[in-house]
Amino acid sequence: MATKAATEKNATFVYEGVDRKGSKIKGEITGKGPALVRAELRRQGINAKKVTKKREVSLGGKKKIKPLDIAIFTRQMATMMKAGVPLVQAFEIVADGLDNPSMKDLVMKIKADVEGGSNFAGALKKHPHQFDDLYCSLIDAGEQSGALETMLDRVAIYKEKSEALKQKIKKAMKYPATVVAAAIIVTAILLLKVVPVFEGLFQGFGAELPAFTQFVIGISEGLQNNFVTILLSIIIVSVAFVETRKRSKAFRDMLDRLILKLPIVGDLAFKSTIARYARTLSTTFAAGVPLIDALDACAGATGNVVYRNAVLKVKEDVATGQQLQFAMRSTGVFPAMALQMTAIGEESGALDAMLEKVAIYYEDEVDNAVDGLTSMMEPLIMAVLGVLIGGLIIAMYLPIFQMGQVVG
Repeated sequence: MATKAATEKNATFVYEGVDRKGSKIKGEITGKGPALVRAELRRQGINAKKVTKKREVSLGGKKKIKPLDIAIFTRQMATMMKAGVPLVQAFEIVADGLDNPSMKDLVMKIKADVEGGSNFAGALKKHPHQFDDLYCSLIDAGEQSGALETMLDRVAIYKEKSEALKQKIKKAMKYPATVVAAAIIVTAILLLKVVPVFEGLFQGFGAELPAFTQFVIGISEGLQNNFVTILLSIIIVSVAFVETRKRSKAFRDMLDRLILKLPIVGDLAFKSTIARYARTLSTTFAAGVPLIDALDACAGATGNVVYRNAVLKVKEDVATGQQLQFAMRSTGVFPAMALQMTAIGEESGALDAMLEKVAIYYEDEVDNAVDGLTSMMEPLIMAVLGVLIGGLIIAMYLPIFQMGQVVG
């Protein structure tokens, strides 16, 4: 018959005690019960004074782990390893400094797995939603080569640059989207609440209203009569778009191709894609990952179907013995600068360094494009808002101005 300890699931326990040197110590450890946890702590040279089961946070109360949390964790681990802190102790120090409880729990789980005999990469692979194949492969390469601290530093740079690039793109889109949304809400309020007041006032004039005023009143009446229908239609279309994008690969691919063809936005997407490709290939190749495997990782990292297919084609050509620069050139989607730098890198034997320069160049280009787009959008949005809101106000006051002229 199975004992209770054998059938009980692993849980996280918080402990306080003293180590072999008599220093006070506290932390977290996983185990099947307080007694087994105390025995494990004694084996590690810790005399536990207090062992309590950690309270589980309800799913609704947990903060989601974001890519930025992973980037911060990687940088802190790289710093700890460079300082000569042992891996298990580094996990404890990093976990103590994290603000996100979910991320702290994740780090402690990884620590428990490493303490249980798993290597770092093996422990990370148990959490695929937070650590993708590329991340785990790079850490594995660092462990195999005995240069984990160097690899962690490279991965940290890669994650930081990737997140910085995402934030730049979000910055470019967030400002105009917010202003346009605010303009739509203000316009709707004016049409639903303010225009009807003026309409009631105009009915007592007994004169024909200007065409512009009649047009605005017509829009107002249409919006009042069909407000619920319009609102439901917007919600249904939005939900349908999100769900279709989530479920249909063909729809996502169509959007990827469309984005590249759009003015301004397409150029921004192109530059950010090239930057991601170059940064990923540089990091993986420098880590000692074979070029074929590195290209496989790059295909998924591009974030656009056009370049994903192009990189997979490059991978096939390189596998047959073709040089990387010629394989890239044959796709017709890579810029001349990236091709030339790749050629120089292959000839000089410094492909990773040349690709990093390409990544830095296009990351700077994205930064400049975002700044330029923001500067251009500000006066454009102000002009649109002025015409929209100002037009409504003028439409409402035109009849009053006309009456003033008649009376005068």
